[in-house]
Amino acid sequence: MRHLFKRILLAVDGSENSIRSTHHAIALAENFNGAIDVLYVVDGNKAKEDVLHATNKFEIEKKRKEKLNPIRELLKQSVAEFNTHVLHGEPGPEIVAFANEKGFDCVVIGSRGLNNLQSFILGSVSHKVAKRADCPVLIVK
Repeated sequence: MRHLFKRILLAVDGSENSIRSTHHAIALAENFNGAIDVLYVVDGNKAKEDVLHATNKFEIEKKRKEKLNPIRELLKQSVAEFNTHVLHGEPGPEIVAFANEKGFDCVVIGSRGLNNLQSFILGSVSHKVAKRADCPVLIVK
């Protein structure tokens, strides 16, 4: 059973929750001698908003990279191998499709800390992923 979590998908959005989930993904990777793929999905609606408020494309890319910097730094300090992927679209379905197509052993994702009513209405990304991914999903609070 030592091979259980060899390929870990870490879904991040650059929030504090993402930092916490990064710590958990690193612990899993180090325990199982696994590798981490970091996935950041740029929400289509958010992307349009970014374009409206940014002066140029370079500035948008720079802001996105800055969001991922703390996560990259944590991963660089660990012994785990990692890759980073940026996709565009709706986070829930994009994460699920990526996880299922690439056959990951586990998805690590932060919960957004929405209250019950908000998550009932919005259906949080972490719940959508947990329901539809073919592999175990670790939701970090």
